[in-house]
Amino acid sequence: MNFVVFNNTTAAWLTAIGIALGVTLALYLTKKLVIHHLRRLAARTETKLDDIAVDALEATRMLPIAVIGAFVGSKVLELPPAVQLFATRAAIVAGLIQAALWGNSALRAWLADYYQNRANDPGRATSAAAVGFIARMVLWVVVLLMILDNLGVNITTLVASLGIGGIAVALAVQNILGDLFASLSIVLDKPFVLGDFIIVDKYLGSVEYVGLKTTRLRSLGGEQLVFSNADLLKSRLQNMTRMTRRRVVFSVAVTYDTPTAKLRAIPPMLTDLVKAQDTATFDRAHFSSVGPSSMNFEVVYWVESADYNKFMDIQQEIYLNMIDRLAEMDVELAFPTQTLQVRSHGANAAQDGAAQDGAALAPRILQAQPAPQQRL
Repeated sequence: MNFVVFNNTTAAWLTAIGIALGVTLALYLTKKLVIHHLRRLAARTETKLDDIAVDALEATRMLPIAVIGAFVGSKVLELPPAVQLFATRAAIVAGLIQAALWGNSALRAWLADYYQNRANDPGRATSAAAVGFIARMVLWVVVLLMILDNLGVNITTLVASLGIGGIAVALAVQNILGDLFASLSIVLDKPFVLGDFIIVDKYLGSVEYVGLKTTRLRSLGGEQLVFSNADLLKSRLQNMTRMTRRRVVFSVAVTYDTPTAKLRAIPPMLTDLVKAQDTATFDRAHFSSVGPSSMNFEVVYWVESADYNKFMDIQQEIYLNMIDRLAEMDVELAFPTQTLQVRSHGANAAQDGAAQDGAALAPRILQAQPAPQQRL
């Protein structure tokens, strides 16, 4: 026991080793005991915080425990300042890495629970994924900077250098960064979520995926539409899924020879047709205008459903009943017509007058054109 190794006796070395093993064993047993009690507590409570704490503590690794145990044991030894500094920095680095592992596991557990509880809310699930990714990235960057600072690296200069380099990188990948921040805007502001049916300019489809760079839609034709997030936010966007009711406007045109009494009867008739539909709310029906070849009526109502098929069923029923009622009233629907009048002058007029007993002939030619089809 009188042997001296690196300025410490054999007894001192054995004492240091014993303390190191004891501290390591004590920390390991403490970990097991705490996890065991927390797991039993988590089984009896509804809160998820204790479950997240259990998942975080289970990420405790033996290597950081052993490094901390060795550091505590080294305190009974007389070591050179450089060795003491190394042991202290090793223990701090081990503690920081272990703290990062705890934080990373806690974030993963929170994300897993969030996904499970928000299965019917894809917008929140997408938000959690983006926020969780950023939080883990920030966590590891902060831990890395703290480790470098502990090792004696001047992180002020490093951060300044990273800032200058970051500007250069940002200029080089500004489109990618623009899409990245646009994805965060989509996630946080939620103009749409997964499963929503949206219209972007002339394209329409259901949202299938919201990524860090692109958003993907499944169109009605079956093909996949891919938009960059930045371009998507710059576009005029209609979210049809969030429609709670649909406003419908349609017009009816009748001929000029329709009597005034029948014209007065048309708006009440259209009103009755709309009110007869169960999920339709009548707004107004009026004789709206006098056109070049018809007298026009305008009807406005609301369909108390966002279902497009439901809207088409109601509109179809109104049209069919309207045609029957107009036929009963002996009112004809108008189509675009044009009247051309040709008048004769001079000698031709005299000749025509002799042939027709002096009566000037002014024939009228009626040209009919098919009415253009309009989609409502």
